[in-house]
Amino acid sequence: MPVYEFKCHSCGGEFEALVRSHDTAVVCTSCLSRDIERQVSAFAVSSDGTRQRNITQARKDGRKTALDKAKADEEWLHHHDH
Repeated sequence: MPVYEFKCHSCGGEFEALVRSHDTAVVCTSCLSRDIERQVSAFAVSSDGTRQRNITQARKDGRKTALDKAKADEEWLHHHDH
């Protein structure tokens, strides 16, 4: 069962919906309008190169998050220690 992306013309919302067949009625998840349009979806490509880049970026993001948390903890202690 494919998952399709849709855009609502009534409220501008974008959402995904599991569509079982062409008979399935799809409505906007925000406003329940039927004035929707199926969007062109890009498919995912996975290779050793893209996988390695994703892992490297995730590690960088994790280190940045840890540093940001440590700095926030330090600032909190500084402001609340007095």
